[in-house]
Amino acid sequence: MKDNLDMKNQSSGASRRNLILGVGAAAAVAGVGVALRRFEPLPVTATAAHLVWAQQFETPSGEGLGLASFQGKPLLLNFWATWCPPCVDELPMIDAFWRENSANGHQVVALAIDQPSAVRRFLARQPLGFPIGMAGLEGTELAKLLGNASGGLPFTVFFKADGSIWRQKMGQLTPDDLAQWRGAQG
Repeated sequence: MKDNLDMKNQSSGASRRNLILGVGAAAAVAGVGVALRRFEPLPVTATAAHLVWAQQFETPSGEGLGLASFQGKPLLLNFWATWCPPCVDELPMIDAFWRENSANGHQVVALAIDQPSAVRRFLARQPLGFPIGMAGLEGTELAKLLGNASGGLPFTVFFKADGSIWRQKMGQLTPDDLAQWRGAQG
């Protein structure tokens, strides 16, 4: 009888443990879902996308960089920082893409959400061919306007030639992201 009671208690304990593990797993899945939605770019109004073209930034060399000069052709607008490892990792790929596709009208601009001195030091070690704008906190606000509610980096917005947004990407770009955008532009 004692063995029967012990087996019942063990079975009850195992059931309770399984229930707790099941509830814990469900909570973990729900948490991941919430986190992923938090980092998913938000939709952007046409007015917000239009405001992009009025933005002016300084380049690392001190020249002016007006985004209006990039209207009329596809534009990849990348927000990055020197202290962001995925940002730094994707820059050589973006630069190679720009070198291969700029003759076909594909443009790239990177806005540094960083200290100008840090960006200048970085570019001295790793030069990039496409334009860089020193965006600082103003760039963070622009990224939020373009759907980056979480403020995470890297963040990229792909514009079509007509100035509308084709896609936003939170996180590091892949070669497939660039190939899809190039293909979508014809």
